[in-house]
Amino acid sequence: MEQALKELLDLLDLEQIELDIFRGRSPEERIQRVFGGQVAAQALVAAGRTVPDDRLVHSLHAYFIRPGDPTIPIIYNVERQRDGRSFSTRRIVAIQHGKAIFTMSASFHIDEPGVHHQAATMPVVPPPESLPNSLDRMRELFADDPAWRDLMAMPRPVDTRYVTPLTWEAQRDPSLISSETQVWLRVDDELPDDPLLHVVLAAYASDYTLVDTVLLAHGLAWGANNVVGASLDHAMWFHRPFRVDDWLLYAQESPWSGSARGLARGQMFTASGDLVVSVVQECMIRVADG
Repeated sequence: MEQALKELLDLLDLEQIELDIFRGRSPEERIQRVFGGQVAAQALVAAGRTVPDDRLVHSLHAYFIRPGDPTIPIIYNVERQRDGRSFSTRRIVAIQHGKAIFTMSASFHIDEPGVHHQAATMPVVPPPESLPNSLDRMRELFADDPAWRDLMAMPRPVDTRYVTPLTWEAQRDPSLISSETQVWLRVDDELPDDPLLHVVLAAYASDYTLVDTVLLAHGLAWGANNVVGASLDHAMWFHRPFRVDDWLLYAQESPWSGSARGLARGQMFTASGDLVVSVVQECMIRVADG
């Protein structure tokens, strides 16, 4: 197993310190705040450990309240709000320095039959094998910029391959500006047949590129244009079982931005075109003077 993936799975293996109370940590990296996808994934792990194995998560709704401190552990308190015949609902609060930094509500459902339709259509895009991974594209863009060396040296547990331009490419070439982003993503190593694990890793990866979709619509990029941004809230719906060690196409769009906020929506499709996850996120986007 790749070291980056092993380290991520270790981060998701929370320590239980009391009934419905768990402790998580952050990777030893030189970052200013905890990656939002990590907090969401760890919170979902904590919730999942309090429900029966036959109940699968079908939705989550989360708010990012304060920046996470990567130098200290995160405490996750799980409240068992309801356990019905078919559904279980949990509320999770992530705490650091005695204050909530993140909250999430998650709902779990038994597998039962029902009517089915899918109106969403997977975009026609090149196969992932024909595309370079995002890290290689970044190395090409920033080969002569020492300020980016630490970022490009960070481990990447999820292989992401952009069909559409990177934000930095559009920042340099305005003809590439778009309100849509399409990214193939996959964990390169085979994972256990644990449905919660695959959902948790999808939640982790879902925060990689959504804010970038808002930036791309304006030709903005991290590290340029004096951009400051952060995730504000995050919602996901899991429609059917899937595997993150198989390729998923993450099709994203930004329908609106204004008032220093931006909205982004995403859909994850299997390579065969099945819609498996829907995502909506609002983010803060500020462009500082100077």
